[in-house]
Amino acid sequence: MDKLYEPRLCPHMVVDAFSRYHEQPFLMVGDKTLSYGDTRDLVSQFVQVLQNKGIGPGSRVALLSSNRPEVVISMLAVSLLGCCYTPLHPLGSLDDHAYALDDSDAEVLIYDAANYDERAAQISERVPGINHLLAFGPSSVGSDLIALAAAATPQPLVAPALSGDELAAITYTGGTTGKPKGVMLSYSNLTYMTMMQMQEWDFPEELRLLITTPLSHAGGANVFPTLLKGGTLYVAPSFSPDVFFDMVEKHKITATMLVPIMIYALLDSPRATTADMSSMECVYYGASAISPSRLRAAIETWGKIFVQFFGQTEAPTCLVNMRRNDHDLDIPDRLSACGRPSQWVHLELLDDDGNPVSRGESGEICVRGPLVMLGYNKLPEQTAAACEGGWLHTGDIGRFDDDGFLYIVDRKKDMIVTGAFNVFPREVEDVLSADVAVKQAVVFGVPDERWGEAVKAVIVLQEGEVPSESLVDRLVSAVKVAKGSVQAPKSFEFVDAIPLTPVGKPDKKALRLAYS
Repeated sequence: MDKLYEPRLCPHMVVDAFSRYHEQPFLMVGDKTLSYGDTRDLVSQFVQVLQNKGIGPGSRVALLSSNRPEVVISMLAVSLLGCCYTPLHPLGSLDDHAYALDDSDAEVLIYDAANYDERAAQISERVPGINHLLAFGPSSVGSDLIALAAAATPQPLVAPALSGDELAAITYTGGTTGKPKGVMLSYSNLTYMTMMQMQEWDFPEELRLLITTPLSHAGGANVFPTLLKGGTLYVAPSFSPDVFFDMVEKHKITATMLVPIMIYALLDSPRATTADMSSMECVYYGASAISPSRLRAAIETWGKIFVQFFGQTEAPTCLVNMRRNDHDLDIPDRLSACGRPSQWVHLELLDDDGNPVSRGESGEICVRGPLVMLGYNKLPEQTAAACEGGWLHTGDIGRFDDDGFLYIVDRKKDMIVTGAFNVFPREVEDVLSADVAVKQAVVFGVPDERWGEAVKAVIVLQEGEVPSESLVDRLVSAVKVAKGSVQAPKSFEFVDAIPLTPVGKPDKKALRLAYS
């Protein structure tokens, strides 16, 4: 009886996509172009190599690589085998990688030999649970997965027999406090995420999607929807404004995904107004807060092509979306919103007692629904705390306006308590970033003997601007007028660049350590 109601999952849809599009281009990385048929054959060959090594449903497979075609091939092969996939960040340390591999009980490490052969050797010594080292290319410590695959004859792809609640991935959070937590996501989670992207993200009819972020992380979220829509993935070797604009112009790119710091870099480029962006229909952005003033500048420069997404590792990507037409310059406050909640999830703002707050009041963003993780790997107490009261507690503080748009006020843990008052850094950052001299602003609390915490601002100025007492006075005055004197920064630091986490967010932990 249970089988009567089993939904189709991403692996089933992948098999369908490869049988549908054949010779259309699917993946372009560097000078390599793979059609759907080419990709299908390579996936089959990778599947066979893994099967011959006893890797199948439930096997724990990790991947460490820079962007290259084989990353996508491996992701699809692992999915079609029903394995559990753990991506390792390309910029992570040996300690980071070893911790994730050990915690996830990884049995297999697939890696880019050209860049990570030494790291693979270190891992083999440090993580005894790794039984197979499979390399993209010749390796001093592992087997050449590409050579092994070349010896296999492509066979028809077959979807695995899976239920939706089986483990598809263990993905590690940033670890801003203590050790990273392994977020367990099911095949159902990933399938719903893909369905929601395809429904709510305004994908162009002709989808030529440029990936500028690691395929193993944010970039990988685009693989399934692009595949299912018959689109083409173009993978940049690295991100820079020139690389980005060159690829958009050459390939007539219609969509891309960026983090806000990348949008700022594009705006600040001399090519911002000269590059041909006429083909671009959708720029998806998220992962950290964007400055409303810089978002306005981007819209004025390139048009209403921006789509914001909000989610977190524990409920990935699609909790809230703000579509292109919602980016309305005639409603300037709207540019501070992150959109409306997805119709596929339950979302409430709750107070500290777990009760819904009134419209217009701030509360913690809490969600239920098919995106919510299975839990934290081997951390039952943390899982219970995160899911207290039958809600996933995101740790973000938000409020709704009268039109149902959600505004993320700040991270709950980033809230500054100065005296008896709560200060949300995001609101202060938005005021500071609106000044014409400010390129980027980050606000956080530092210890203060009298008030407990004091508001501190770290500022990157626009080119040609210099710090001055008059500028500080102007910024303080702007915050006092907009938010009140309590929220005005009590100290400023002017820097050349803000430190970033590996996923492109301002690293407030590093800033607190530097200035506390």
